[in-house]
Amino acid sequence: MDENLSKVDPRLLELLVCPLTKGRLSFDRDKNELVSERAKLAYPIRDGIPIMLVSEARRLED
Repeated sequence: MDENLSKVDPRLLELLVCPLTKGRLSFDRDKNELVSERAKLAYPIRDGIPIMLVSEARRLED
């Protein structure tokens, strides 16, 4: 997994926002996801590419 993390451009992560809420995202290094607390969704990062589709996001548990 560390191999994929190194492929994510940190500048890109700073620019991305949640497509649903347009709010900030936090990076969960352990799960390799971008997390939107407001939307309660986690967007996966696959092969170094953030998948910013609500249909691909994982719902966060309360």
